[in-house]
Amino acid sequence: MKKSNILALVLIAGALAAIVSMVGDFSSYETFASAQEKPNKEFQVIGKLDTVSHPMHYDPITDPNRFTFYAKDESGQMCKVEFSGPKPQDFERSEKLTMTGKMENGTFKCSNILMKCPSKYKNDQVAVGKTSS
Repeated sequence: MKKSNILALVLIAGALAAIVSMVGDFSSYETFASAQEKPNKEFQVIGKLDTVSHPMHYDPITDPNRFTFYAKDESGQMCKVEFSGPKPQDFERSEKLTMTGKMENGTFKCSNILMKCPSKYKNDQVAVGKTSS
């Protein structure tokens, strides 16, 4: 084999290893507990907004880029979330939140939120089909 072929194979193998290692970091969702174990690493956590036992706090006059709320992850653990941005529109109506961020001193510092909102057609569903007589 030529040296150039061997070098090309080594470069391809290195590129594949780098791609696989990057994909592995964001392939799964974590919980607040697993994010707490690695405080300097960024995670994606899926949760639900909790406004019953903890109020949301957003004061656009004091700090328009700080919004805090509490969320419960899929394992049932409650955590304070601090979003570094303005409060999203219709945030209270969201069914599920996908939050990207890091844990710092027991608070999930969130840099990005994706909201799953209820369908506006949910209440307008109509059954279609034959009725038995």
